[in-house]
Amino acid sequence: MDWREVAVTVSAEGEEIVADLFYQLGCPGVSVDDPELLRGYVESGAWDYHDFGEVELTGTAVVKGYFPEDDELPEKLEKLDLGLRELLERSPGWVVQAKGISLKEEDWATAWKAYFKPTRIGSNFLIKPTWEQVDPLPGDIVLELDPGMAFGTGTHPTTTLCLKTLETIVKPGQRIFDLGTGSGILAIAAAKLGAMVEAVDLDSVAVRVAQENVNLNQVSDRVRVSRGDLGTVLHGQADVVIANIIADIILLLLSDLKRILSPDGEFLASGIIEHRACDVEEGMKKAGLEILERVEDSGWILLRARWAKHESV
Repeated sequence: MDWREVAVTVSAEGEEIVADLFYQLGCPGVSVDDPELLRGYVESGAWDYHDFGEVELTGTAVVKGYFPEDDELPEKLEKLDLGLRELLERSPGWVVQAKGISLKEEDWATAWKAYFKPTRIGSNFLIKPTWEQVDPLPGDIVLELDPGMAFGTGTHPTTTLCLKTLETIVKPGQRIFDLGTGSGILAIAAAKLGAMVEAVDLDSVAVRVAQENVNLNQVSDRVRVSRGDLGTVLHGQADVVIANIIADIILLLLSDLKRILSPDGEFLASGIIEHRACDVEEGMKKAGLEILERVEDSGWILLRARWAKHESV
């Protein structure tokens, strides 16, 4: 199958909004080239395995989305164009430029690799692309990953927020549901912390890639990957439910959360752009949840919640 890469150059302030546009259109792959974020990783030591040289700050970021070239493509591109026009109307001083090219599947599979390097997340996680070499330190939990065409390399703020939170709350033997698993990185991380995980995604490519990464990390005895929705593939209740998706999908699944989250369980909702966080918080409270923690990184929000009948900590 051929794919259409659409690259949108936008003023740095609009990076998250453009990325959210792609997600809302069901884009299965999104990448962000942000010089400021890149410099931050380099200076913090998170990317200490690779020398990028001097990083020039341009004040803009390039957000790339990838769409299959099928019958739905024209409608999706039209909606994207409309969203970008509305963005310019709200912020006329911003730079917003879009261009698209067609890619063969094998070209897409390698297009994003230049900026996916070994990265340290939290206290102990070390994300290692399959094609890179690392020397783990004592105590490192290595997450070996080949995301393929599925979103979720672990370096995007929506995913790093989840990884850092999982590191602090997951206990050995817990049961965890990972909704919209993508590359499987969160499911693998939870399994390496000792949990039993059920990972779910509607996208067949994501399911295939997630299963490959589960096998690669040798956690297939602790992670089951399934394709489908909550009602057809998940049974029973979990100690932790993870939803690293987008705000609208999180709001939709709240009505089913009572069935899949245990009375003492915790819900992690990430992938929420800052201007939608209030909507999700309100939806959670209406569903009977109390918010324990609200964490922000680069305009993205993670909300950690549990059923409101418990006393706050």
